Amino acid sequence: MPPTGPRVRIDFVSRVADIDEVVWRGCFRPPLEGRFWYHTLETCGLEDQFTFHYAVIEREGRPVGIAPCFLHDVPISLVAPAPVAWVLRQLARVVPRVGYQRTFFIGSPCSDEGTVGLVPGVRLEEVIGELRTAVRTKARELGAAMIVFKDFPVADVPALIGGSDGGRFFPTVSYPGTVVALPAADKDAYYRSLAHTQRHNLLKKLRRSRELLPLETTVVAQPSERELAEIFSLFLQTYEKGKTKFERLDRRFFERVLEHDAARFILQRDPANGELVTFMLVFCVGDRVINKFIGLDYRRSGKTFLYFRLFDAAVDFGYAHGAKEIQSGQTGYRAKFDLGHRLVRLCNVFRHENRLVNFVFALVGRGIAWQTLDADLATYLRAHPEIRGDFGSILNAQA
Repeated sequence: MPPTGPRVRIDFVSRVADIDEVVWRGCFRPPLEGRFWYHTLETCGLEDQFTFHYAVIEREGRPVGIAPCFLHDVPISLVAPAPVAWVLRQLARVVPRVGYQRTFFIGSPCSDEGTVGLVPGVRLEEVIGELRTAVRTKARELGAAMIVFKDFPVADVPALIGGSDGGRFFPTVSYPGTVVALPAADKDAYYRSLAHTQRHNLLKKLRRSRELLPLETTVVAQPSERELAEIFSLFLQTYEKGKTKFERLDRRFFERVLEHDAARFILQRDPANGELVTFMLVFCVGDRVINKFIGLDYRRSGKTFLYFRLFDAAVDFGYAHGAKEIQSGQTGYRAKFDLGHRLVRLCNVFRHENRLVNFVFALVGRGIAWQTLDADLATYLRAHPEIRGDFGSILNAQA
């Protein structure tokens, strides 16, 4: 009989603290969000929305990987066509459970990319079979018929759906991530990296904004109670404007996140009255700055181009900390294109335990494309026909 390879074992734990810090550091190396991020989510009052679990991957008795997971009752109205979503909302008034799909996710509810963190020398292909089996068992234990590897890089898809046990896992296109490079030297190098029209329009917006509204920028690691109240107020304004709402954060998140060294708040105030006008929560992880959450005072929006002013301050921050790129997340694509971001191809990989439901989801999933997910993406793709956002093009593209 041929050798079966190193023995792989999967155990689930329910707390970040149940995994040794050394293992966390080895599996989630910069620029990945590591232990600090999952500890924040676990302790900031999200238990009414998510239940967190962590799959610890061992090979030959040694921890070699961590797969963060969470359980969530997903409103089907988030992904259903508008007429179906309306019917589900009406039924939910009578039967609250109607229209929700209990789902076991591998990934993070608030991260740009899903990750199975592995120590150097271990590849996803070497452990994914056992991990798929383990998450199916855990999902059944939790009463979740749906399993989703959430927002994984397209390069991981062959491993996620491969092998003899992967045939009923199927990929779909997800909202792409966004990243902008910070070329070496200085901020002028960033401006020069933009296309001529992008650079001209950005500098014009910044100049016009400064004429209309002077702002003072500071960076703080430990906001005061008053500053936290201002930050959360602006966050809520921006949250309510958002089209896609997967998680709902309260002030406890901001109180917890400031406990970690990677977190910084970029604050911009009106010097005339001291009012907070914009903020950005960023993480410095290796040579990457992660633009995590922002807040804008929409009473002052319009010709003040507040998002561009805030991002310009983030570029300054990135250069001051030796960053090579800024990761800016999903959605809000129009402004990000204007600032030089490129799209990062991401996919969701699903499996439903009911074969018929799984077949229907797989069929519907093939019709999802960037242009069906977001109007800004559709407009951008029409202007750039060389970029393809359909299912086949994204799945067949190199990462």
